[in-house]
Amino acid sequence: MRHLTASFVAAIIFFSVAQTVVAQSSLRGSRSSIEYQHTHAVVNGYGFAHTSRDVSQLVSAGELVKVNESRTMVIHNVSYPYLRPQVKTLLERLSNQYHNACGEKLTVTSMTRPIARQPVNASEESVHPTGMAFDLRVPSNGRCRSWLERTLLTLEDYNVLDVTRERRPPHYHVAVFPEPYQQYLAGIMGQQRDYTVRRGDTLVAIASRMDTTVAQIRAANGIRGDLIRVGQTLTIPGSGSASASAPVMMQAQASTPREIEHRVRPGETLWRIANRYQTSVDALRNENGLAGDLLNVGQVLRVVLDES
Repeated sequence: MRHLTASFVAAIIFFSVAQTVVAQSSLRGSRSSIEYQHTHAVVNGYGFAHTSRDVSQLVSAGELVKVNESRTMVIHNVSYPYLRPQVKTLLERLSNQYHNACGEKLTVTSMTRPIARQPVNASEESVHPTGMAFDLRVPSNGRCRSWLERTLLTLEDYNVLDVTRERRPPHYHVAVFPEPYQQYLAGIMGQQRDYTVRRGDTLVAIASRMDTTVAQIRAANGIRGDLIRVGQTLTIPGSGSASASAPVMMQAQASTPREIEHRVRPGETLWRIANRYQTSVDALRNENGLAGDLLNVGQVLRVVLDES
């Protein structure tokens, strides 16, 4: 446990880093993103395991829970298959969606690692010792690789994780922010249902039939475009899915079902947000009464989607 003074200083650093960290439009990491992950762990009081014994103590305290292999997930050569509870939930949901989209299992290559067992090239500020990060094998199938990268980047846009594609060895490093993810999950879980895609279905038709919106279906299933396949199982969010408290939560407004809200994250620009939602900078300016390009972290922008 860190002293209160250290936590207070860390909190100041955290908000300072949050103002300067550059959000990646690609999967390339940065020093700022590593600092952001580490400071998030310190501010929230996560325990850093220095040894195997520390891992056992965190498990006994309920801070870490065991992750088991399943029909949708392979755990490959992982010495400490433990994660923080919210991180485990995200990983399990991600593996289920990956299996539905690609027909193969998601392979996890690392979870919690005590500091004494970190590889020599690991950052001193790695959050693997806290159980808030896991590594994924890069799929050899190009279609599956594209799906996984799009989904992880979408979740990054919601401020619930930070993803980096590492080269040595090749893998995706995924650091999850448990509290924001818990809020996000609460926003999409209300009265959810499963729907199996039938021949001729489209997202627009399914949304209309199930009394929800395309944006909410995309958010609940990690879908960025309109491509769905026959036999695919979709999670259909219920009426409680539109939560204003969820960070960067895509949600439909009652009066304008094609309108969503986007909460600005550190480093974002109008151009990047416009590109993400396939709209224009001018449209964003007009919808939000902006005269220039200045954005503030946490600012909520209205985005009108073209769902035709």
